[in-house]
Amino acid sequence: MKIAIRLDDITPDMNWSNFERFKCLLDKYNIKALLGIVPENRDPKLMINLPKRDFWEYIKDLEKDGWTLAMHGYHHEYTTHDGGLLPLNRNSEFAGLPFDKQDRMIRSGKILLEKNGITTDIFMAPSHSYDMNTIKALKKNGFTGITDGFGNGPYMWEDMVFYPISFKKSQTLKSKEDGCVTFVVHTNTMTDRDFEAYEKLLATREIVSYSEMLKLKPVKATETDRFKEKLMATTKFHLRETLRLSSNIKRYIKKSVTKKY
Repeated sequence: MKIAIRLDDITPDMNWSNFERFKCLLDKYNIKALLGIVPENRDPKLMINLPKRDFWEYIKDLEKDGWTLAMHGYHHEYTTHDGGLLPLNRNSEFAGLPFDKQDRMIRSGKILLEKNGITTDIFMAPSHSYDMNTIKALKKNGFTGITDGFGNGPYMWEDMVFYPISFKKSQTLKSKEDGCVTFVVHTNTMTDRDFEAYEKLLATREIVSYSEMLKLKPVKATETDRFKEKLMATTKFHLRETLRLSSNIKRYIKKSVTKKY
């Protein structure tokens, strides 16, 4: 199984030291990733550094060098608690909103990117959450692909190409099947341990540039495939929430015991 890389939360005010450090790793192995660019960031959690003055020129230079670009939402502001069609999370910028509003948001985001010289037909939903209105609005505004879903390679559904992410990284690394999936990376929050893990992974030559994913011919997905995908996402969400709750309980018990003695 080949692995492509997508980098979320690309903004002028992101964690630039982490981004550059990860980019150096990719450059070492001549890997070009997919960049999810927020057209106009209003998410305080992504505001880490002072905005890079030449951000848009920098992004365009990366594209010329072979990196792939996607539109990552609009403002990256969560407006609903709707998990949408791939309910990995319960926060969304788009899912649950009326079509007209989503249409305006997607159109406005695309216009902002184009004003800065960025053209793309690939969409990346914040928190992986989108619904049928999102898909309709994307198609209306000229988008042809979404970087999301599960599978061993691109698939076609509702006249949109989906470029799948890994359901579980450890399973992907063990898989001997043909195909290509995406590892989702948030450089803003990467730790030294994360960098070390990716250094080892890149050395295995299992990672390919995102352009290799785009070359694969999509297969047609059935409604059964989509049902399984949604079930997988729901299961993963509940498992993650169970682990989080268990961790919180353990911390509370430890804190209570410490105070008692």
